[in-house]
Amino acid sequence: MKNRILVIGDIHGGFRALIQVLERAQLTASDRLIFLGDYVDGWSESPKVVDYLMDLAKRQTCIFIGGNHESLLLHWLKTGEVRGPWLNNGGKASVEAYTAVSEAKRQEHTAFFEQLRDYYIDEQQRLFIHAGFTNQKGVDYEFFKEYFRWDRTLWETALSINPELDREHLTYPKRLKIYSEIFIGHTPVTHFGSTVPMYSAGVWNVDTGAAFKGCISAMDIESKEFWQSDFLPDLYPDEIGRNAILTPISS
Repeated sequence: MKNRILVIGDIHGGFRALIQVLERAQLTASDRLIFLGDYVDGWSESPKVVDYLMDLAKRQTCIFIGGNHESLLLHWLKTGEVRGPWLNNGGKASVEAYTAVSEAKRQEHTAFFEQLRDYYIDEQQRLFIHAGFTNQKGVDYEFFKEYFRWDRTLWETALSINPELDREHLTYPKRLKIYSEIFIGHTPVTHFGSTVPMYSAGVWNVDTGAAFKGCISAMDIESKEFWQSDFLPDLYPDEIGRNAILTPISS
């Protein structure tokens, strides 16, 4: 239980579920936490999630990766403009929540969003990223940085690989051989009939559908033991149907 590294999947404003999953993981001050992004949008408590994460980082080591929903919310906070179908993909809940907080708090959260990492690579050559990347040489060579927050082809490619195919085979995708392991969120495993983290071709998908009918997951990256919250609709029963949280999030 000591000195664990825990990776946490998409949260989507589910503060109650975030607290629950960390309690079930028996979080200690010696644990190192890597959050994969999408802290906001969907359920009603996005500001409480961000407040908690900022406070948590004062008590222990936390690494915060940026997700596509942070990009969308940040743009609205800075300009008042809505990008694409964001409101119908969880943004409505965030707009309502942030309308009720002070300007000082909005500025504080804006600064938090602006400082989020694109990705993190540890000393074991493990990559942590919200969505994916497309360059065959790796993230350092990616030209369009927004792919880090929006790409789904990395996960689709990983799922398409025959488990029996040798990693050194000529047809094995080059971008799946760069890192020892890759941890992602962004694409809910619930879209593939799962409610637990999925693995394929070196890629761990820890987004267990918190934006929809799923839950938040936390995984020990060494042992692969994981913990989960209750399903979000059970924790927020009064919000079902209020927001378009059950509509697939745009890619």
